[in-house]
Amino acid sequence: MSGAGGPERYEPGDGFGDDRDGPGDISGIPPELAGPPRIPPPRYAPEDTSGWPGPLPLVPEPENPEEPDPPEEPITPQSPHSAQEPHSTQTNTQPPSHDVLRSLLGAWALTACAPDETAAVEAHLNHCTSCAEEALRLREAVGLLHAEHSLDLDPLLRSRVLAGCLGRRPARIPVPGWAAAYDAEAARLDALLRDMGEAEWRAPVRLKWFDGQRLTSRDTTVAGVIGHLMVVDGVVAASLGLSDPLGDHAPGSLSARTEAYWDAEPDAEGGTGPSTLLRELWREQGHALVRTVSFAGRGASDLSVPFGDFTLPVRDAFLDRAFECWVHAGDIAEAVDYPYELPASAHLKAMIDLCARLLPDALAERRRAGLAAPPRRLVEAGAPGRTLHLEVEGTGGGNWYIPLDSPAAVGTAEEAVAHIALDPEAFYQLAAGHVPPQEAAVGQLGDVEAIRDVLFATASLSRL
Repeated sequence: MSGAGGPERYEPGDGFGDDRDGPGDISGIPPELAGPPRIPPPRYAPEDTSGWPGPLPLVPEPENPEEPDPPEEPITPQSPHSAQEPHSTQTNTQPPSHDVLRSLLGAWALTACAPDETAAVEAHLNHCTSCAEEALRLREAVGLLHAEHSLDLDPLLRSRVLAGCLGRRPARIPVPGWAAAYDAEAARLDALLRDMGEAEWRAPVRLKWFDGQRLTSRDTTVAGVIGHLMVVDGVVAASLGLSDPLGDHAPGSLSARTEAYWDAEPDAEGGTGPSTLLRELWREQGHALVRTVSFAGRGASDLSVPFGDFTLPVRDAFLDRAFECWVHAGDIAEAVDYPYELPASAHLKAMIDLCARLLPDALAERRRAGLAAPPRRLVEAGAPGRTLHLEVEGTGGGNWYIPLDSPAAVGTAEEAVAHIALDPEAFYQLAAGHVPPQEAAVGQLGDVEAIRDVLFATASLSRL
């Protein structure tokens, strides 16, 4: 084929006619006379050697063979935007917009944001008044949805579970009602002891009581308190025919028993002994007491328990031990900085009732010692006389009328000459000897002398 200017010649390497066997070969026409095809064939890729018309071109040698070429950097795929923007190794630190942060306020109030989102929201709240007000409203709304609760188990949970179980299937051998308070308070104290480490058993504890005229105290440890409870419980155990922790020749008074135990077991008082063994001994003794009175039936409630200077029937001795267990559990909880709740309302009322029944004798004892005013009336046994109205407010409280002139008199509301009002916590502090008697009553009305004598008599119920 010829053009207007005559036949054109194509040089080899143009990819059209430099090889007879290549794609530019036209049969019967010499290459030098053949023109270009009307539709040129596609060029071959350099790496495709299957149809390449000739050998690959040689790479020219470097001008300075002694210096090798620098290694080529690997090619990484780039997004379409990276081709337009220069490569940067710094991350985008632009904070989220106002609308984005405001949309996160609900999740922030529920503490459901990621850490970086939480930081961004809280930084934004320092500068945006509207978002800060909205965040406050959402946080208050969340507080109404679910109040925060302590992770500790409810101390009354065990009692409620047992009550529910016994309601469905009563125990074959039930625990007497007058022993239930001791059983519950010992279990609560045992739960506190289980949560303590070995070092906390050596925590210093100050035992406080009222000796009849003034507040006094004695320093010991958590281990020393448990040893004290064990040896005093031993008086009740011996009265029921069980073994006494101090043996057959134990002292008679409660304070002497405790001192004898601390002298014989200095490690227990100092808190360096095996705490687990001490707790197990005390707990097993408590279980034995409850089992014994449960199997003994009604006959055990009237047995006498000699506490040295006074004697109580077994039913009242168990209430006395329940009250002291509660008092010393509070001492331990204060020493290890642990919250401790009031007893169950029924148990609390039974313990307050015991104290109220002991007050006439305590008041008479103080009169014999010259520490209280003499009676103003001569009252025959069983007859009404002057009365003080003792009111303990709140759950577990009640009203008691304390005869003032004779333990054998009958207290009535009509003969009340004075009124004392306390809440359960104040009564506990007073009867435990932890506060001065004159500072305990929340409300006082009537005969000042009668009020003073009853407050001091209540504090004198406390002991080591």
